[in-house]
Amino acid sequence: MATFAAANGGTLAPMSLKRLLYNTFLFLGALCVAPFAMAQEGAAHGIPDSTEATAHSTATAHEEEAHGSAHAPEKFNAGKLIMEHIGDAHSWHLWGHTSLPLPVILWTDKGMECFSSGKLMDEHHHAVPCQGAHYTYLLEHEKIQAVHTDGSVNETAKLIDFSLTKNAATLIAACVLLLVVFIGMARGYAQRGVSAPKGLAKFLEPIVLFVRDDIAKSAIGEKHYKRFLPYLLTLFFFIWSLNLIGLIPIFPFGANVTGNIVTPLVLAAITFLIVTFAANRHYWRHIFAMPGIPAAVLVILTPIEIMGHFIRPIVLMVRLFANIMAGHIVLLVFFCLIFIFSKNGESLIGGYATSPFALAFTIFINCLELLVGALQAYVFTLLTSIYIGTAVAGGHDDHHH
Repeated sequence: MATFAAANGGTLAPMSLKRLLYNTFLFLGALCVAPFAMAQEGAAHGIPDSTEATAHSTATAHEEEAHGSAHAPEKFNAGKLIMEHIGDAHSWHLWGHTSLPLPVILWTDKGMECFSSGKLMDEHHHAVPCQGAHYTYLLEHEKIQAVHTDGSVNETAKLIDFSLTKNAATLIAACVLLLVVFIGMARGYAQRGVSAPKGLAKFLEPIVLFVRDDIAKSAIGEKHYKRFLPYLLTLFFFIWSLNLIGLIPIFPFGANVTGNIVTPLVLAAITFLIVTFAANRHYWRHIFAMPGIPAAVLVILTPIEIMGHFIRPIVLMVRLFANIMAGHIVLLVFFCLIFIFSKNGESLIGGYATSPFALAFTIFINCLELLVGALQAYVFTLLTSIYIGTAVAGGHDDHHH
């Protein structure tokens, strides 16, 4: 809500009915648009070079505050809001300047340190030095660094950050949620035997059968699909659940996990390792020396096939990362138009006129993201199945589509 206060000049003076209706409309719009409620007020996630002027003005404001001089409230910064949302954080923003600190776990050259991330921020969510057992630490652009007493970076200190960040906490929560759901389903089937599903199983069983019959069997084949079905089911539901969690605005959801390139990178790397180690001699023969191809052509074709083996996981990674991140950015851009046209509360007409269109587009895009979340989970699982099917196929008679 601090963003809304800043957008209206940062004043708590009595408002007119028109201003009250306007702010109420903005508040309801924020609740309808899922990702925006999780945008963190005051964290720094690395502002792009094009916003150096904004970073300079913010630094000037902090300097004035240090000298005890009064300064105007921080203006609405669309670029900062977007970067905060799509990035990771060491704390979980709740509302205003209220955040839930997360554990900081650092492995240093002098030993391990554990403390709360709340010690790295003051009540206004500004970075402050924290004295640890071995070093003094400072959070800069969501990166913890060891510093000297004068604030300069301690170059001799060696740090490895194992902190439980917002994305890491969401990953753990998603794993726990999936374990609870599917272990409960398995126990239900064990008790009832072969019977009609009940509860959540009514919704999930058709999806499980879809992944088995339309993805695994069709792409890998009847002979080999059972070996890889557990991984494919885990992959599909894991990606789908994370995509849905990112669209829920209420704590402890809202983290942009699959829109962070690290998560798609790890999933694509696992797929790459499975394909590499499960591939049989027929696959590698087609990679290095495709049968029936003249030797002169193999000089060109073999490097291309080898490159294709390494490009496939990159395609998986980029497709998932780019689609999810782009959806969040588009949502935030439409949402920020309300505050941009209101000129931080100075132009009620501009903000009021823009609000219906911006809100309509954000709700539409947010609903579209529900489809995109399921579609990206399907595409990632399908392509993984195709890559595995290509690697384990023993010949034309061993693989059926």
